[in-house]
Amino acid sequence: MLTIGQLASYAGVTVRTVRHYHQIGLLPEPERDHSGYRSYDTAAVVRLIRIRVLAEAGVPLARVQQLLLAGPDEFAQAVQEIDEGLRADIRRLQRNRELIAKLAAGDHLTLPQTVPDYLDRLRRLGVGEAYIELERDAWVMLAAQDPGSIGPVIAEKNRHLDEDPDMTRLYRLLSSAPGWAPHDPRVVELADLVEHLRIRALQRGELEISSTHQADPVTTLLDAAMTESAPVARQLLTILEQRGWRGWNRIERIPEDRIRRDD
Repeated sequence: MLTIGQLASYAGVTVRTVRHYHQIGLLPEPERDHSGYRSYDTAAVVRLIRIRVLAEAGVPLARVQQLLLAGPDEFAQAVQEIDEGLRADIRRLQRNRELIAKLAAGDHLTLPQTVPDYLDRLRRLGVGEAYIELERDAWVMLAAQDPGSIGPVIAEKNRHLDEDPDMTRLYRLLSSAPGWAPHDPRVVELADLVEHLRIRALQRGELEISSTHQADPVTTLLDAAMTESAPVARQLLTILEQRGWRGWNRIERIPEDRIRRDD
């Protein structure tokens, strides 16, 4: 006959665990002997070992009792169900690991590979991380709303970088803009370049001018992020608006008689 400490040691658990199993009814609690101690026989050791193995295999304690009482066929069926559940857990954990790996990779989070590749290209052009983070966040929101549009847009942007030196100049100006004072003369240079590119894109049929007064929430967020990205951003948008252009991602053409100009 064994004491509770010996029982725990034989089964590879702690005394506290044995008492917990007594409390929830998994392991019958023997009567006390004439000295007031509880003693355990070999059946208790075997039962406790089976409980421990099932628990370590991932079987919920609430189900262990059922398995201990099951016949061979019922036990086999229950084990198969548990195994399927464990396989599902493994697949879920593997997906979680992949997401964590993407999180560690920064640009790869929730984005198709074409976007990190494009952002890396901007880095090689000398574009700073502050602007790259702003653009990456925009891609994340676009991917969540319309993932199918990412590929064509990225292809078009790469084509522009291949063919148009003004696009490289634009990115470099945007990259350095966060450090400018609000009335830095380079803001006018940047506005000139943005307007030049918009007019040319409009002439080529590559720019869509919004005709509605209601912007979608994502576009509104993107424009707000641009406005808040640097002290010069509001000044840039003000200059463009004085020239008849409203917005950054959702672009509107302002009628000539409604353009507000500073004297």
